[in-house]
Amino acid sequence: MRIIVAGGDGFCGWPTALYLSEKGHEVTILDNMVRRKIDDELHSNSVTPIASLEDRVAKWKELTGKEIKVYEGDLNHYDFLSLVFKNERPEAFVHFAEQRSAPYSMIDREHAVYTQQNNVLGNLNVLYAIKEFEPDCHLIKLGTMGEYGQPNIDIEEGYIEIEHKGRKDTLPFPKQPGSFYHLTKVHDTHNIMFACKIWGIRATDLNQGIVYGLNTEETKKDPVLANRLDYDGVFGTALNRFLVQAAIGHDMTVYGSGGQTRAFLHIKDTVRCIEIAAENPADQGEFRVFNQFTESFSVQDLAEKTRDAAKDLGIEAKLSNIENPRVENEDHYYNAVNTNLIDLGLEPHLLTQDVLKEILQEALEHKDRIIVDNVLPKVTWK
Repeated sequence: MRIIVAGGDGFCGWPTALYLSEKGHEVTILDNMVRRKIDDELHSNSVTPIASLEDRVAKWKELTGKEIKVYEGDLNHYDFLSLVFKNERPEAFVHFAEQRSAPYSMIDREHAVYTQQNNVLGNLNVLYAIKEFEPDCHLIKLGTMGEYGQPNIDIEEGYIEIEHKGRKDTLPFPKQPGSFYHLTKVHDTHNIMFACKIWGIRATDLNQGIVYGLNTEETKKDPVLANRLDYDGVFGTALNRFLVQAAIGHDMTVYGSGGQTRAFLHIKDTVRCIEIAAENPADQGEFRVFNQFTESFSVQDLAEKTRDAAKDLGIEAKLSNIENPRVENEDHYYNAVNTNLIDLGLEPHLLTQDVLKEILQEALEHKDRIIVDNVLPKVTWK
């Protein structure tokens, strides 16, 4: 299958591109390299050293004989996107190419506007490119479980049947996004749903949980293929921050009470979910939603698991609660459905102590690269 992975230089996109290539697909990466530039803007870095994309794909070809094509450019430039579609004739378009950090979108007006323009308009360009050049191309779009927010009812997969004043209907599940970033994903969802309805596009919206883990079988083949490990207060997930804080002897800083609960999955499951979606495409005109996660944990749960993993490695990690920089419920009901991908064959990798220790050992190995000033939050919603 001819597959474009947009955002293929990123944390999820890079291992996905390798995995699909290893499975025999013709993979093309499209990326504007902005994530690397944001590291410079934030004076931050990946704990793991990251090779250039050019060196990455060259090493992959050297090791496997498989070629991954690369286009450097921006989805917001429609002439560029049109050229890629004309040249590659994609059968599936995997869309990771969006600014993915909630805190980044909340820094100030400029960052909120950038996030909205980059994500929403870029995705709209993809929809028009599919319509104009490859109407049978299957859009596999990374949404987020954060679109749903923290409702006091079970979270269904995209849709919910309701009864109101004696009548019933199946409607999109109500959205309560928690940042300007999460709002872009909601806008994307609405635009994709509308495009499927009016143009007959086929699309799968993957509402992904928070991704943890570092390596896949493909990224472990050579250090040049290594994946990112973000840890700062802007792009680092709570789990990554805890692991890195433990590695440098810093208190693990829990936001607020720590009762905030979210959905999670391993990076190995991310790449498998993309494969499942590609091999089982949506029907023409169908907009389907899969909740892409395997487990749910509270922030406090993650901190305690990290403390236990650190103890196994001879590290005494301590927890401390700090003021929550976000505006969110800290103690709430959370129960989400995730049956579609399981029914299609996903066999989950779970958050074990071995997984945590693997990431912690990587952080310890590259401890000299960790910028201590970056492990605390600097962006506030308030």
